[in-house]
Amino acid sequence: MVRREIGEDDQAGYDRPGKRNRARTKRRPDYSDAEVGLVMTVDRGRYQCLVDDRRVRCTKARALGRKGVIVGDRVRIVGDTSGDEGTLARIVEVVDRETVLRRTADDDDPYERPIVANATQLVIVTALADPPPRTGMIDRILVAGYDAGLEPLLCLTKADLADPDELLAAYEPLGVPVSVVRPGADLTGLRDLLADERSVFVGHSGVGKSTLVNALIPGADREIGVVNDVTGRGRHTSTSAVALELPAPGGWVIDTPGVRSFGLSHVSPDDIIAAFGDLAEATHACPRACPHTADSPGCGLDAAVAAGEVSADRVESVRRILAARGEPSY
Repeated sequence: MVRREIGEDDQAGYDRPGKRNRARTKRRPDYSDAEVGLVMTVDRGRYQCLVDDRRVRCTKARALGRKGVIVGDRVRIVGDTSGDEGTLARIVEVVDRETVLRRTADDDDPYERPIVANATQLVIVTALADPPPRTGMIDRILVAGYDAGLEPLLCLTKADLADPDELLAAYEPLGVPVSVVRPGADLTGLRDLLADERSVFVGHSGVGKSTLVNALIPGADREIGVVNDVTGRGRHTSTSAVALELPAPGGWVIDTPGVRSFGLSHVSPDDIIAAFGDLAEATHACPRACPHTADSPGCGLDAAVAAGEVSADRVESVRRILAARGEPSY
């Protein structure tokens, strides 16, 4: 028989252990040795990334935030990066971005919405008919591209339905290269412009972006929509951006969902002028807060035209783009 001392507690030693005070630290985990991948698409909280030649399905660390990872990002990934069926790795860090293409919902929206990261070229896809071209939208997308530091390219589709000369004349003074394509035509010229670039395709719904991507990349299988006969607008088909690798001579295309508005509340007139080196120099003599419009007193652009330093057509075209900020965002 085991004797028990008076006052002995049967539950002694079974209490929850006390909290240990751990000194707080600002040191963050070091992920420098983690594998780096390219975010190819985002779908309902899951990210498909290319790691070397493997397609890896990932989730995202909570610390990165809800919109912290976008298509085109280069990210550090930990966990199972084999890409095998049923595996799920984790994105823990975003490598510093070279460029970010942004828009806002409208011109009164204070919140920027990043669309694509690390693109080098902005391809504005617009149809010459069905739906008809909207120069206001083209100009607004151009503004966002200049703000992001992207080289612009205007791609005119459905050239079998209308003549491109009017649009060619509108953008020639800006020095924007233009590619005109027809259904079933040879795309060698466009492929050469896309070679070795990371090109983001942006445009209205129904202009033929997905058709063009399918022609450039066999097997892309991007869904194709139709244009509403009443409204003249296309139906959204692509619901998320996706990065696709081009066959030889190489490069990447990032196809984005069709847009019906393009807000520019995050862009200032000086941001636009800065994209044109010769014009930016001419504005150094402008009064403070000069909007650089045609009715701006003392604007340096007018003085540069009068002195023969820049062409009047070029200044007029840039001012048309500046005016696009004050027009409807759709």
